[in-house]
Amino acid sequence: MTQASEAARAPIRILLAEDQSMVREALAALLGLEPDIEVLAQVARGDEVVPAALAHDVNVALLDIEMPGMTGIEAAQALRRARPGMKIVVVTTFGRPGYLRGAMEAGASAFLVKDAPAAELAEAVRRVLAGERVIDPGLAAAALAEGANPLTEREREVLRAAEHGATNAELAAALSLSQGTVRNYLSTAIQKLAARNRAEAVRVAREKGWL
Repeated sequence: MTQASEAARAPIRILLAEDQSMVREALAALLGLEPDIEVLAQVARGDEVVPAALAHDVNVALLDIEMPGMTGIEAAQALRRARPGMKIVVVTTFGRPGYLRGAMEAGASAFLVKDAPAAELAEAVRRVLAGERVIDPGLAAAALAEGANPLTEREREVLRAAEHGATNAELAAALSLSQGTVRNYLSTAIQKLAARNRAEAVRVAREKGWL
């Protein structure tokens, strides 16, 4: 048997990152039914993705968006630095246009919602390994209609920190900024999002996947 045919027969080796154990186990079981796919590693936290990828001989990472320790998008960025050749598939419950843009900018080759059929997910894994990009068509259209994230990285950082009701003084201390600078970032973010206050600005940004 030639090296090329051996490579063609080699199973696709998956790293699965999902914080909900039942969902993770179900995905692993469904993918394990595919004759050419093997789930070699499973993690429940975003900050465990890179160590698991370095410890196991995997070539595709399936990442959830919302995970403790590190988001799926942040994990994708870290993974791209640590394992540049690895293919990344983002699978999420939250079909938000901003998440799609963020995932693609982080180096993901595919973005699918979790209610997609298992066969569709398996086919997406095969396609990204073959060098294709796979994006949920509804999300692609929504992302184009929504436009780019208007918030700067600093504005996103301040909004994220303000999400749980911290005062300007607390935000300033946590972010090593002056209270005036914090007010300016919050005011600009509120204006950009056409929100009435910081709480609404956080909600709008979350709904659009911009945080």
